[in-house]
Amino acid sequence: MSDFPWAEGSATGVGSFPGEDPAETLRVVLGELPELPHLPELPARGPGADMIGRTAGLLVDLAVGLQPSGWRFTDHPGRDTSRTHGYLAKDLDVLEEVAADVEGPIKIQVAGPWTLAASIETRSGERARADPGAVRDVTYSLAEGVAAHVRDVRRRLPRATVLLQLDEPSLPGVLSGGVPTASGFSRIRTVEAPLAEDHLRRVIESADAFTIVHCCAPRVPYGLLRGAGAKAISVDASLIRDEDAIGEAVEAGTGFFMGVVPGRDARLPAPATSTARVRELWRRLGFSPRSLTGSVVLTPTCGLAGATPSYARSALRHCREAARIIQESAED
Repeated sequence: MSDFPWAEGSATGVGSFPGEDPAETLRVVLGELPELPHLPELPARGPGADMIGRTAGLLVDLAVGLQPSGWRFTDHPGRDTSRTHGYLAKDLDVLEEVAADVEGPIKIQVAGPWTLAASIETRSGERARADPGAVRDVTYSLAEGVAAHVRDVRRRLPRATVLLQLDEPSLPGVLSGGVPTASGFSRIRTVEAPLAEDHLRRVIESADAFTIVHCCAPRVPYGLLRGAGAKAISVDASLIRDEDAIGEAVEAGTGFFMGVVPGRDARLPAPATSTARVRELWRRLGFSPRSLTGSVVLTPTCGLAGATPSYARSALRHCREAARIIQESAED
């Protein structure tokens, strides 16, 4: 039996999905991913349904508005903030209705504090990430908002186990000084790893849920994520570079969500082929096949918002079939 809150041989989605109908999309997810469904995000509906706008709507005592350059903090909530609240409220109402019978794990996703701060501008027009005070405000506000969000989902689905995914695609750039200023002519100075870890830990601890951190980049800071309290790490398997860090994480009891199929339309190979990279990694690290099926969940490499609906559905089914192959091979 796995020590993680998902069944052996599970698969799930990263987050976003094509389309604009939350009920129809959630039914697809529940049908294709019964072991570990997720609440899909539908950015095609417009601003406020995207990852940054959706998460900004969770912030407590911080309002945002949409500018030509993107999301920016404002003095007072306006129609843009109301729209983000409306999209999320609709999604949660649909979740409560369509997923009422879910008794196992279900995953929700929000942007992490560093990606949020790297994406939203302050009132002066610079990225919040450039202002330590603004980063602190974002982190504290997000921690409070995410905790309330998790409680709300638990209230709506009292028999389910809520897993929280923090999306941090910008974190490697934050650590390396790769985040551009609003003008794009220079880069915002680096953040020391202990500070980055501390802000991420505050959000994770406030949520009080099994937390996965998703980082689809070659330079995933595995040790930092573990130190911040992540119980699992979600990565693109094709971008893995530091295999030793993964081995250390697995030995420490960290789970992994491995992206094995593209997030955009592509010709999918046989499911067994999609498992090869992960199985070979486990073999090189010296772990047993049983360890693999228990600690790893298969996913697309990233969100599916840029895919066609038919491909998105096929990608989820493909991940589930590949996960079953890993499970069956471990039982032989």
